Amino acid sequence: MSPAGGKRRTSGGLFWDLLTFDQLISGSIIHLIYWAGLGVIALMGFFVIGASAGLALHNDGLAGWLLAIPALIGGILAVLALGLLWRASCEFYVAVLRISDDLRALRANDDAVTQATLQKNQPPR
Repeated sequence: MSPAGGKRRTSGGLFWDLLTFDQLISGSIIHLIYWAGLGVIALMGFFVIGASAGLALHNDGLAGWLLAIPALIGGILAVLALGLLWRASCEFYVAVLRISDDLRALRANDDAVTQATLQKNQPPR
């Protein structure tokens, strides 16, 4: 753990921080996973639109359209719900990671207060 009140400076820099887990890369990775998952959900939306258009074109007359419109609306609502659930799960993961950062800051603050108290209570020489 780095000393209270400042960051440890080493010649390794970022590489050393990654090896010692002083800097977590999970936050950056979860953002990439979020956008990839959102892309998959968008593809599902395009599939729903294509399926409902195919349903409307495959069945002649009014019956095809009466089947396609509810399928389109239901599919779009399902895709929107999936998007919200995906966002919520990714935000939960990021919140858990931020708790770790907050605990590290609280620990550093506690160490600084403890050191200041010890120095204050030392008898003069």
